[in-house]
Amino acid sequence: MHDFWLTATAWIALALVASLISIRLGLSIALVEIVLGVVGGNFLGLRAVEWTDFLAGAGAIVLTFLAGAEIDPESLRKDLRATLSIGAASFLFPFLGAGAFAYWVGGWDRDAALIAGIALSTTSVAVVYAVMVETGLNRTPLGKRILTACFITDLGTVVALGLLFARYNANMVVFVAALAVAVAVGPRGFGWAVQKLGKRVSEPEVKLLLLALFGLGALATLARSEAVLPAYVLGLALAGVFQGEPVLMARLRSIAFGILTPFYFLKAGMHVSLPAIAASFWLIVAFLFVKLLAKYLGVAPLTRLLAFDRREGTYTTLLMSTGLTFGSISALFGLTNGYIDREQYTVLVTAVIGSAVLPTLVAQAFFRPAVPAAVPDEAIVAEEA
Repeated sequence: MHDFWLTATAWIALALVASLISIRLGLSIALVEIVLGVVGGNFLGLRAVEWTDFLAGAGAIVLTFLAGAEIDPESLRKDLRATLSIGAASFLFPFLGAGAFAYWVGGWDRDAALIAGIALSTTSVAVVYAVMVETGLNRTPLGKRILTACFITDLGTVVALGLLFARYNANMVVFVAALAVAVAVGPRGFGWAVQKLGKRVSEPEVKLLLLALFGLGALATLARSEAVLPAYVLGLALAGVFQGEPVLMARLRSIAFGILTPFYFLKAGMHVSLPAIAASFWLIVAFLFVKLLAKYLGVAPLTRLLAFDRREGTYTTLLMSTGLTFGSISALFGLTNGYIDREQYTVLVTAVIGSAVLPTLVAQAFFRPAVPAAVPDEAIVAEEA
């Protein structure tokens, strides 16, 4: 029990320090937590244990759900051409580029090259959503467009992983059926629960939502998929409900950012081994360069074609270049199923985490758009309600 509280103290201390640094320097909290995770794992001897793994996993699920729920259905319909083209290019260019580099230059076999392409094609919905909420851009048309494009990109990643490596069995049928039912009945059923059971101290509607997320996550795991996939899809399905429930959204954000997501981002940083980075440094840099170049070639021309302001276009391109959640999940899938070895896994995960840090840092430091003062702060709305 002593070890439990000591471990908890160390993790929360890092999370608190990350918050203070984030406020002081104006950096994304997700970015700072990843960096402190690297420090904790390499210099302080911190390691993930079973209960921190659970909190990190729950953080990934809830954060991914919130990112999906943040997508405005009306904005999605209005900006379908822009978001679909940006999201598709953001997936396709790095998938082909990184896969070809791994196969022809890295000498990886076909399956390993496909895993590399999938892992480096992603855009980190966790990082992007954290940045959007912190900056207030999630309430602007630009922020909503970026979040929707992220959804398209990661949908492409999930589809590619499923089509190329999924095992089509009874568990997959059950999972797909359950997800289809949840998407079909979720908006009406959850909307009814919020109206009839909401605004109570016991928060039954939050528990109902977590039940659905964890249950679908369990079925996804049995089907050899990932728990964040149904969370993202269900979030998009319930987006219409959450558009009219800013207080509920604020409470879920408090749960996520206050206690769950620090464990996720800190753990992501702890996966980075500095000795392993030193041993494969140039290959990691090469993969990172290939991903960033492919994202730029795919997204930047589209932002100009779609008449983005230059600053906003660059900002969009940089955020679409991030990777973390689905990238690390895809790499871990490849390692677990024997498609890549541990050295290849280290290279991919480090490149993925590098893509979470570098584009975010540059975007926030040099290209962050101003948030119109007329946009109301949802936190204030929540307090007034």
